[in-house]
Amino acid sequence: MADYAIGDVHACLDPLRRLLERLQFDPVRDRLWFTGDLVGRGPQAAETLRFIRDLGEAAESVLGNHDLHCLAVAAGHGRRRRNDRLEPLLEAPDAVDLLDWLRHRPLLTEPERGLALVHAGIPPQWDLATARQCAREAENQLRGEASDTLFANLYGNEPASWSAELSGWPKLRFIINAFTRMRFCRADGRLDFSDNGPPEEAPDGLYPWYETPGRRLQAEETTVISGHWSRLGCRQGPGYAALDTGCLWGGQLTAMRIDSTAPVFTQLDCPATLQPS
Repeated sequence: MADYAIGDVHACLDPLRRLLERLQFDPVRDRLWFTGDLVGRGPQAAETLRFIRDLGEAAESVLGNHDLHCLAVAAGHGRRRRNDRLEPLLEAPDAVDLLDWLRHRPLLTEPERGLALVHAGIPPQWDLATARQCAREAENQLRGEASDTLFANLYGNEPASWSAELSGWPKLRFIINAFTRMRFCRADGRLDFSDNGPPEEAPDGLYPWYETPGRRLQAEETTVISGHWSRLGCRQGPGYAALDTGCLWGGQLTAMRIDSTAPVFTQLDCPATLQPS
């Protein structure tokens, strides 16, 4: 039995299949935990969702920002972008079922004790209990009758600061932005979306979310596994492991074995399916 966390697939099913062959993945014995962005910009959106959904309890994925954008577009509230490549999924005969399955993915899951898996990260103001509570609140909205209204209020960078006094759509937008879009924060914990490069090239005053001063989630208690940040690449440090290695851009697809004493990484080189714009 083996548990693997896998970085952003972005509808690149063929590389995923090859990676699983290399891992000798057995859906009866093993389990997969995906960091989100199952769809968006890659060539096999419908096929990827069908494949992962049909693995049943052998696979789970959190929601990524591209997954949420896909759901918003399907609900009539997201603006289609040049490189989304969502039409084959939205026009598929089983689109309603596939999108409903996607909509019911969590924002945060905990594969093992001491591990939390999210798409982007956990903001520095939250401990694990707060992160769980916020994830469940937003998930309930995404899965409920008010999801259409949520998608209508999904987009935007504000509020950038967390407060226990937040409520309504501003609160939900902060929660979803933190879980699915965050890379950098300011020293006071404000989310900052102005840069997506590696931390070594960031402007002064920006901190990667996992190194922001005053971070409440203790690294010795919980390691956060995430994707989302392809220019960060495969990195691990105190309290975090990042797995988005740019499969879509001709980088790699990365799996991290998470049930062993020390993490074991397996990477597969991927052909470029989209050129950076």
